[in-house]
Amino acid sequence: MDSKLKGRDFITTQDWSVDELNTLFALAAELKKAKAAGKPMPLLELKTLYMIFFDASTRTRNSFETGITQLGGHGIFLSPDKMQISHGENARDTANVLSRYGDGIAIRHCAHGEGNQYLQEVAEFASIPLLSMQCDIYHPCQILADYLTIREKFGETKGLKIGVAWTSAPNYVRPLSVPQSLILMMPRFGMDVTLAYPPEFKLLPEIEAQAKENAAASGSKFNITNEFESAFQDADVVIPKSWGPLVVTEDHDEGIGLIEKYPTWRCEQKHMDLGHKEMIYMHPLPADRGREVTNDVIDGPQSVVYDEAENRLHVQKALMALTM
Repeated sequence: MDSKLKGRDFITTQDWSVDELNTLFALAAELKKAKAAGKPMPLLELKTLYMIFFDASTRTRNSFETGITQLGGHGIFLSPDKMQISHGENARDTANVLSRYGDGIAIRHCAHGEGNQYLQEVAEFASIPLLSMQCDIYHPCQILADYLTIREKFGETKGLKIGVAWTSAPNYVRPLSVPQSLILMMPRFGMDVTLAYPPEFKLLPEIEAQAKENAAASGSKFNITNEFESAFQDADVVIPKSWGPLVVTEDHDEGIGLIEKYPTWRCEQKHMDLGHKEMIYMHPLPADRGREVTNDVIDGPQSVVYDEAENRLHVQKALMALTM
């Protein structure tokens, strides 16, 4: 297809204008309708996407690999231990070689302080698009799916209130990338965002500053609070999600100890009752059931987590079609 976005990298939504993102959402909606109708859309016939996973995945791998197959192309799963990366090959050589073979490179690399830097380096040397499947700073494809889901449920998004709340989940220090991408993009589409976390779980200061700038530019609101309930009060959408105290400490054991300080930061029905009647519950999955959220909420009528997961497929198909 003819696209003005052909060849563009996608590492953060910050690099794309609202008009460009709306082009993507329009195509995603069209591709979703085509799939439901059983209509083939071979927009990437004979195209190849190399998917490099430094981290395990369920939704990301399957949505990308299924998506390019449905577009008529082919996705190749790669991991560092099966590549010369494990023997020290640098990003420049990997980028140049894969650029000679295929049509796009997608990478998931969430190691704190490493992931985004590696994606940026591959993008610098690749002559084909670099698509982020999540790094330590951003998870842009997840937020595309989140926005498409919100738009499907509410239509107009301007003026909606979204609560992004930290939740307690043990044994695993999760990246900052989901909440950071949420607070960056949603204000650009006119949504008011309340970010709630305990004091030790602040996000990167430069990201919080960018979110404030985005809100000011669009006329929306961005607020930070240390009260869990504030994210739910009068909200239309809530996204309670765990992340690590990585701005405060990178020590794993210390991080787990801080997480265990706040077991009451868990989404329950009493919190859902604080929002508007039509408020929806979202989560990128996997959710730590019982710790992050109770079953009656995630399996309840306000939950749209499976719609949200499905939309990963449609927005990523649009992303690949436009850039590759």
